[in-house]
Amino acid sequence: METHCSTLFLAIFILLGFLAAISQAETHFHEFVIQAVPVKRLCRTHSTITVNGQFPGPTLEVRDGDTLVIKAINNARYNVTLHWHGIRQLRNPWADGPDFVTQCPILPGRSYTYRFTIQNQEGTLWWHAHSKWLRATVYGALIIYPKLGSTYPFAMPKREIPILLGEWWDRNPMDVLRLATFTGAQPNVSDAYTINGQPGDLYRCSSKETVRFPVDSGETILLRIINSGMNQELFFAVANHRLTVVAVDAAYTKPFTTSVIMIAPGQTTNVLLTADQTPGRYYMAARAYNTAQNAPFDNTTTTAILEYKSAPCNAKKGKSSPPPILPQLPAYNDTNTATAFTAQLRSPSQVKVPIQIDENLFFTVGLGLINCTNPNSPRCQGPNGTRFTASINNVSFVLPTRNSLMQAYYQGQPGIFTTDFPPVPPLQFDYTGNVSRGLWQPVPGTKLYKLKFGSKVQIVLQDTSIVTTEDHPMHLHGYQFAIVGMGFGNFNPTIDPSKFNLYDPPLRNTIGTPPGGWVAIRFVADNPGIWLMHCHLDSHLNWGLAMAFLVENGVGKLQSVQPPPLDIPQC
Repeated sequence: METHCSTLFLAIFILLGFLAAISQAETHFHEFVIQAVPVKRLCRTHSTITVNGQFPGPTLEVRDGDTLVIKAINNARYNVTLHWHGIRQLRNPWADGPDFVTQCPILPGRSYTYRFTIQNQEGTLWWHAHSKWLRATVYGALIIYPKLGSTYPFAMPKREIPILLGEWWDRNPMDVLRLATFTGAQPNVSDAYTINGQPGDLYRCSSKETVRFPVDSGETILLRIINSGMNQELFFAVANHRLTVVAVDAAYTKPFTTSVIMIAPGQTTNVLLTADQTPGRYYMAARAYNTAQNAPFDNTTTTAILEYKSAPCNAKKGKSSPPPILPQLPAYNDTNTATAFTAQLRSPSQVKVPIQIDENLFFTVGLGLINCTNPNSPRCQGPNGTRFTASINNVSFVLPTRNSLMQAYYQGQPGIFTTDFPPVPPLQFDYTGNVSRGLWQPVPGTKLYKLKFGSKVQIVLQDTSIVTTEDHPMHLHGYQFAIVGMGFGNFNPTIDPSKFNLYDPPLRNTIGTPPGGWVAIRFVADNPGIWLMHCHLDSHLNWGLAMAFLVENGVGKLQSVQPPPLDIPQC
């Protein structure tokens, strides 16, 4: 009798806890009006595409378990979609956002309402346009706090500051893309980097608007750092201050302290900073980590100011006082520092890593060149009269135009894609060696790789030396994965797996291939739908450095894609 009563009491207690959690969850309604407004940077005013007239766009603040309902109203002159970067969108690819992948774009004058629930995620993510190059200015932070009653696994910071690192062109980014698409050459590099939309003191006409962060001596703050730049990995540091890394990509890490972080487009990093220096003004700064050989890049430095409230008044007002101290940032090509930083990332405790692998995939990722019949053509301004391209396993991804992949799949429409994406390269070669020019031109295609629901997947992403070795930050939509290993040179399937970390690997949604190296990731295919995997350098995405997984439905409603919303845009 006592056992029965205690079991009943336990069941009631669990039920009450579940009901309490549900009752605490909120639904947040937002209107995102995508529109052009005048934005002045670097002495010039541009008609810039923004959300609600803000650049960067609004910060979304929610708790784990909350639901977001965001009506996107397109008052701009371009087609647009919005992507909620890192949100798993369980059974709900319709809210994921990449154009022609999970939805047709929102046409000018039209709208679409994104509806999704945060499920077992907390930390720093972000949102951005996922249609051509609109994300250069259409982006913002998405902060997920723990559920009420839960806390961070570290001491509560005094305050929290989102730090959005971006890139700014002194022209319309869509025109930059249009020109590069026509010529086949590399797009023009950005004219500035930005912190929270402002370039900072080291650029023309920018000092007055430099972002300032006031702090009290001795307080600890949490910096939620997001690389929302288009095409550049970045080093970031705060002069004379140490940074304690506590999370990446909305996944907690074992804390470790560093003077500099490396962060790739798409990635987020949470760091604790204690204001323990002599009261004064200190620059936080970011500049390029560039791994492509002989490739032009923006070599400028963006700054903001960490300003102690107890600093002498003349220092705060900038009158007859020395300029803020600049941090020492690594050299642009310092792969050793970048690799050492990434190698320190670990999950706080043991994580569930798939051990028995059902799908063992090996993906070569890299650039390529298309040979032109007329090398002197204005459309062939890549190296030696060619056009740049990019591929995974020799397939250069082509987005459909007649329908989105997900809508075509759900509607049973043939002819939009095939499911014969190769699990391994069509040809084995010395991937990081001297590659024959006969292998530099990939085949265009809209090919998907099919995964059974629940299958345990390993992907080795292998960089190649075709055109140049390079760090390619690869982002997988709809999933979080464990990074079980990485190294330089060609992956050795006989030796390298023995060194994998299968106990506490870091969890991420975006990871770079070491330049001239490889990275291995694992995940369980537990989210049905079509999910894009692509390089988060947008120039490479435009060249075709992408593919998509088709994860089949499992058994029953809870393992199947939910029906599309009635207002989903049609092509």
